[in-house]
Amino acid sequence: MEPKFVRESIADYAELALPNDANILGNLLGGKIMHLVDLAAAIAGMRHAGNPVVTASIDQMQFIHPVKIGQLVRLRASVNRVFRTSMEVGVKVWMEDLVKGTEQHVSSAFLTFVAVDATGKGVAIRQVVPETEDEKRRFEEAGKRREYRLAQRR
Repeated sequence: MEPKFVRESIADYAELALPNDANILGNLLGGKIMHLVDLAAAIAGMRHAGNPVVTASIDQMQFIHPVKIGQLVRLRASVNRVFRTSMEVGVKVWMEDLVKGTEQHVSSAFLTFVAVDATGKGVAIRQVVPETEDEKRRFEEAGKRREYRLAQRR
């Protein structure tokens, strides 16, 4: 299988925060943000693998700033590293206030996906090639996070 560069699988996703997804304070629900993170990550994972992917795990998430009704939630997801049938995808979330013209970092997460065939069986994934210094750093750190995750499973 031919490897793919990180840049070939990047997924950008955005959604306006609406009242039906907010709490009584007018803040977007954390669960909604987690849902969007999973979607953005799955798009990057499928784009990279060329197969359906299923979420195997998500590392902890912290919400740094709230997203208010009417603000834009922007997400960027990219494949950090591929193992055999699994891959780590990193997602960064921002809030953009379209009226004020400001943005803030809301959250970041690392998700593990497994590529599957039509029967749901895991399939090998092409390797990912990091190019930039940031991509190379994320590639190395993904290996350490995987070791930690596997140790937690034992």
